Amino acid sequence: MQDAALADLIFPVSVLISYISQFTPLASGDVIVSDTPSGVGDKREPPVYMTPGDVIEVEIGCLGTLVNPVILET
Repeated sequence: MQDAALADLIFPVSVLISYISQFTPLASGDVIVSDTPSGVGDKREPPVYMTPGDVIEVEIGCLGTLVNPVILET
């Protein structure tokens, strides 16, 4: 439901890394999460939320795709 490129970020990735590294050490494998692209479900009319059976996919160009199913919390 959401689709955005790194070029759509307000700040370039290099600026985010520089800023974050000022107050916390970063190591290989760390993940930096930075907001959400347009299309977030809560702001849609009517709102759309994830439900069990939905699949979340995050793709990064030449790295690959991370796929996670939404399951019912137990």
